[in-house]
Amino acid sequence: MTGPFRAGDRVQLTGHKGRRNTITLAAGGMFHTHRGTLSHDLLIGAPDGSVVTGSDGQRFLALKPLLTDYVMSMPRGAAIVYPKDAGQIIASADIALGQRVVEAGVGSGALTLWLLRAVGDTGTVHSIERRQEFADVAADNVAGFFEGRPDRWTLTTGDLSEVLDAGDPEVADRVVLDMLAPWETVPAVQRALAPGGVVIAYIATVPQLSRTVEALRDTGAFTEPLSTETMVRGWHVDGLAVRPDHRMVAHTGFLVTARRLADGAEAPRTSRRPAKTFADEDVELWTPGAIGEREKSPKRIRQVARQAAEIAEARRTADDDA
Repeated sequence: MTGPFRAGDRVQLTGHKGRRNTITLAAGGMFHTHRGTLSHDLLIGAPDGSVVTGSDGQRFLALKPLLTDYVMSMPRGAAIVYPKDAGQIIASADIALGQRVVEAGVGSGALTLWLLRAVGDTGTVHSIERRQEFADVAADNVAGFFEGRPDRWTLTTGDLSEVLDAGDPEVADRVVLDMLAPWETVPAVQRALAPGGVVIAYIATVPQLSRTVEALRDTGAFTEPLSTETMVRGWHVDGLAVRPDHRMVAHTGFLVTARRLADGAEAPRTSRRPAKTFADEDVELWTPGAIGEREKSPKRIRQVARQAAEIAEARRTADDDA
């Protein structure tokens, strides 16, 4: 949202060393550093892009966070889809204004924010999450960014296959899967996706990648799946000192993309030698721990939920005052 800073706004403060802090403005509030304080009142009413000075003389650049900034600093109950993958999902699945998108699971709501922005006011996003505590965090994160819960967004707690099988067929133009065992949902996705629609799965490990691709192939209802990963490397540019950064955002996940064929259609297949595929006895039980994900403790999830709720409430209060 454009315009001057208001109470309830999220503001990104950048100090002289490049350290960033994201705060929620409140009348009379104070931002504390180890060297001094900065009054929120200096920012309220100031234009976006202002530079303010704290009690210790330190200067801060104040900006309204971009969606990338918001996603990276918002409370997390579950691992998020990083911006580099979110952008690739939007492009690879060709998600655009007016489309009907189904998403599972919602996690902390990072990808949901990108999807809602992409479909605009004329599209819809239906997010399905199995865990209620994650759904609660995502709901508050979405409300905190959009200044309330968008009417075009539906959030359902439950199993994707059960939710889709209970509804009408061909209810989605795009289906986005971010879950442990996406191959188990392929029949339900096939039923829910309109002909020509796109399914895209965000997958963490090689065994998951293999099983998902084979499951899509076995149906005969999709085009040949395309498997990719995206890596981002920054560059240091200072005069003649131009070189790649020592660190880069490398593997975060694979993307598998395929399109729904019309009923009864059979796409031309590239001849290839049959290969051994994964069976149930070839892999361990699919749990977050089995693929190396670190489980959040119930205490940590409750803490994240409180943080997300406070941000959303501050935004709602600011809107009511306005």
